[in-house]
Amino acid sequence: MLEGILFKFRTGVPWRDLPERIGPWQTVHGRFARWAADGTFDLLLAAARHRAEVSWLVALGSTIVRPISTRSPKGARRALGSDAPAAG
Repeated sequence: MLEGILFKFRTGVPWRDLPERIGPWQTVHGRFARWAADGTFDLLLAAARHRAEVSWLVALGSTIVRPISTRSPKGARRALGSDAPAAG
């Protein structure tokens, strides 16, 4: 079960896309939900942190990073019929 939970968070795949070798995704998700609710997962992370003897934090969320440049992240547009990039 722990392998399935770690695989999910390491790769970011949805629960339903866990490999079949890990077991039914419903079982893995249910175990994670139960461990998260009763504090077991926090204890596992604390033990891993202690064993590694480093201080680290796991943050789950999403971030959008946009370029600071005025140019398009896809590259500058070209003028029609020209091989040179358009000024801009």
